[in-house]
Amino acid sequence: MFYGAVVWDPWLIVAQIVCLQCLYYITLGLLLSILVGTRVSRMSLVYFFDYVAITTSTVTGWCVIASFLLSSVSGAVYMFYLIERSRKCLDFSATLYIVHLFICIVYGGWPSSITWWIVNGSGIAVMALLGERLCMKRELQEISLTRFRSNV
Repeated sequence: MFYGAVVWDPWLIVAQIVCLQCLYYITLGLLLSILVGTRVSRMSLVYFFDYVAITTSTVTGWCVIASFLLSSVSGAVYMFYLIERSRKCLDFSATLYIVHLFICIVYGGWPSSITWWIVNGSGIAVMALLGERLCMKRELQEISLTRFRSNV
């Protein structure tokens, strides 16, 4: 596909944002159930959206932190397949985390924990930079012209 010929499609962008957000939360849920679900008696949305759950004072808090950071790594891989453009990775990462911030504000109030801000700031950095790296690696691959030759 020639990217210069593509017109601006807002429905595609919204679909990509929704798909990336859903995949991020599915992965976060799986990681939380594996890492945190074995440590607590009952899983809830607190571990997703409440800033109190992200703490360095307990082992469960460290498991929540690990889940968030591993989810950002998987988000970079999702961007590699969904977004496919290195210059759009920062935009989509920022959008994902801004939506997450709004959901957290609605669920548990303004995040007043410095740990929450550090974890989510690290998550956006990891997702954007790793996503850009993966997409750039694909964009810089050599295009093989041998399959386009005609046998004359």
